[in-house]
Amino acid sequence: MEITFHGAARNVTGSKHIIKLNNGTTILLDCGMFQGLGEQTEDMNEHFGFNPKKVDHLILSHAHIDHCGLIPRLVAEGFNGHIYCTAPTMDLARILMMDSAKIQTQDAEYSNKHRARKGLPLLEALYTEEDAMEALRLFKIVDYHQDYAITPDVKFRFTDAGHILGSAAVHLTIKEDNKETRITFSGDVGRYGDLLLKSPQTFSQADYILLESTYGDTLHKDVGPIEDALLEVIKQTCEVKKGKVIIPAFSVGRTQELLYALNALELRGVLPQVPYYVDSPLSDKATQIVKNHPEVYNKDVKAVLKVDADPFGFKGLKFIQSTAESIALNDDVRPCVIISSSGMAEAGRVKHHIKNNIADPKTTILMVGYAEPNSLGGRLARGEKEVHIFGEQYHVNAEVRSIKSMSAHGDYDDLLHFLSCQDPKKVKKLFLVHGEYEVQQHFSGKLKEKGFADIGIPYQHQKIVLE
Repeated sequence: MEITFHGAARNVTGSKHIIKLNNGTTILLDCGMFQGLGEQTEDMNEHFGFNPKKVDHLILSHAHIDHCGLIPRLVAEGFNGHIYCTAPTMDLARILMMDSAKIQTQDAEYSNKHRARKGLPLLEALYTEEDAMEALRLFKIVDYHQDYAITPDVKFRFTDAGHILGSAAVHLTIKEDNKETRITFSGDVGRYGDLLLKSPQTFSQADYILLESTYGDTLHKDVGPIEDALLEVIKQTCEVKKGKVIIPAFSVGRTQELLYALNALELRGVLPQVPYYVDSPLSDKATQIVKNHPEVYNKDVKAVLKVDADPFGFKGLKFIQSTAESIALNDDVRPCVIISSSGMAEAGRVKHHIKNNIADPKTTILMVGYAEPNSLGGRLARGEKEVHIFGEQYHVNAEVRSIKSMSAHGDYDDLLHFLSCQDPKKVKKLFLVHGEYEVQQHFSGKLKEKGFADIGIPYQHQKIVLE
């Protein structure tokens, strides 16, 4: 048996890991899109490093684009097996993949106008809406804690990873050569004490673990509750400076957390009376899906539901749908709060809002989650004073702030907590994925202190034979 790491290997996006059995059975864990890696991003998304036609099964941990965003292309290139995931993940993947397909098509059309003028060959979209629809035909729902056999020798089980709606850790049991091997893929591990979701669940002893390591060198520590941090930024920007708060936020997960926190401020009677906009049709759809799955809420959210039927809505909130409405926000000089995707500010409407407000010192750009270091959000969070947006250079006069504790990724304490159900001596090897190399090296030391002796940090396309 062997594992090959085709993405999220010494970086944080493009999650793809292949397990190949000696009999040839091939299982793909996630099929995510690379993001924020500069000029190489497009090429990395166009070339898998493996033949999709030879993949038999795909198990999807959750519906973030860096984990599911290349599924339509995988299908377009010949994959025809089942795609296993939880019910909420399928609901979210449907809207994410369809939205992504529109973006791929629009980007190709935009580029081709310029290429045609220069006599350059035209580009094809990474995938189309038809490809996304074909991929959805292959999805198969598997509930948490259900042992599901995909072959006579391979079964798996999902446990709640606490990262976003429907997120799961994947636990495989594989019978081969008269022995049984247990492999756990963490997916993305959430927080213990998340605003909305239940904490990550314990799992049975594994022989091999693929563990995400996004924040393997970080402790999420902000002063006070998240809603108080939000309140301080909004009051300082909208009431004192009379400016706008622009919040890049992922449509799935982060946007709903922001709305829940703002709603909590309204229930306390302290929410500043300014307009609040969610400028992302995808975020609107995702919020409706979250509302349709109350079974994933933690006890705190269920308690709020007893006094407030809509914990994601409040007075002054408006979801922006049309492009014309979005553009109109740039001409409105009134103080307001704009929540818009994408979370890394690499694409989507938020990039336009940042471009149009970055020179104004009254503006606050509030980062509330992970951003790839080379992405626009990553550069802003680092404090760079000159950034390029749509090919033009802009000086950063706006104030840039962060609420790091809003991350849906666990910090190193959370990751160690996730592993606390394991006997380190029984784990033959632990592979760190979904993290920057320097972060993984730091986290590797902490894992060794906990007794995990053999820790690997695989590189892109590295193949490792298991014992």
